Amino acid sequence: MKTALWISVGIVAYVYIGYPVIMWAFARWLKRRSDVAEISPSVSIVLAVRNGMALLPWKMTHLFDLDYPNIKEIIVVSDGSTDGTAEFLGGLSDPRLKTILLDKHRGKAVALNAGMKEATADVLLFVDIRPRIAPGAVQHLVTRFADPMVGCVAGELVLVQDRQNPVAGAVGGLYWRYEQWIRKCEASYDSPVGVYGGFYAIRRALAVPQPEGIILDDMFQPLSIIRQGYRSVLEPRAFVYDEWPQKTSAEFHRKVRTLAGNFQLMQLAPWVLSPQNRVFFQLFSHKILRLFVPYLFVSALLASILLAGGSRFYAALAGLQLLILLLALVSLRYGIPVIGRIGAPIGALLMLNTAAVVGLYKFLVTRGPLWRIWDANRSPAAGQSSGAPPPDSSEDGNSNKDT
Repeated sequence: MKTALWISVGIVAYVYIGYPVIMWAFARWLKRRSDVAEISPSVSIVLAVRNGMALLPWKMTHLFDLDYPNIKEIIVVSDGSTDGTAEFLGGLSDPRLKTILLDKHRGKAVALNAGMKEATADVLLFVDIRPRIAPGAVQHLVTRFADPMVGCVAGELVLVQDRQNPVAGAVGGLYWRYEQWIRKCEASYDSPVGVYGGFYAIRRALAVPQPEGIILDDMFQPLSIIRQGYRSVLEPRAFVYDEWPQKTSAEFHRKVRTLAGNFQLMQLAPWVLSPQNRVFFQLFSHKILRLFVPYLFVSALLASILLAGGSRFYAALAGLQLLILLLALVSLRYGIPVIGRIGAPIGALLMLNTAAVVGLYKFLVTRGPLWRIWDANRSPAAGQSSGAPPPDSSEDGNSNKDT
């Protein structure tokens, strides 16, 4: 029991503390520099959309008005939309617009593949329907391609929080800053294992078709580029704005989808677990081990309880774990102001680990395309505070902010 307890505690500590510290040290002492220059390669914007009329008029105006001077084409792929999306796109007159209409709903990966096949510019810029791109962001993004070894560049996501409950706010605040810090350390050392899918760019010559039905396109594509010997980097000046879900339930469903996607990625692209993946250490430590953390928490709790009868230390340890669990449950279930604020980070941790368990279940039992587990109506709103339009009802407002 003691062995089980301390192995469980040790792995959890490594996942949440040890690995981030290692990456910080790597980023500080083994930092890889890359060239940055004011270049203006041609850009093809690719947007996949499914029933996006709640946001599409705003989004198209937003894309047409971007201040980057060399946008060669804006490719919008309608993934079997049935809400008038095709008719709306047909009425637009910007000469840069290319429209692809898929007759059936086949998922975002198929839509992105169709857009990539049609693109002709030097750089592919993938965007989602909900986020708002800041002035100058595209120009800042492409400056990183001045380095010939950079194949993928992701922007800096700024989350606008408005009326979130305490747990959802903790996930979008403290936890997201923690994740961003780890990702930046990974990028400084070599490459992050995933990027924010709502605003990232790649060299078209390096683009790899997505496996049909894959959920985590924003992990598969960057990892495929890293596999070819190039780097994926972050550009902190390329701001893009999006809003975090207001309710814990919405964030929970998003995380279930993302974490199920981690299992699917290993199934559809097994090379990510092989020496072909240069950043396997980062992937294993940052993503794969986290999938096992819920079971390690349970193991540590059960071992402490079983050891409690013969030791005051283990009795106190078991009591502390039960108290933390109770505080997390209360913060998730009840909106008690003081307890909610104190327990919100713990409640967020419990929610994220529960999502990992449910994500595995969904991966194992879902029949048909796994992307169907996403309920588009649970997508977070694009907040008025960020200058964005009304709530999104489209499939493609579902970028994996934390993959």
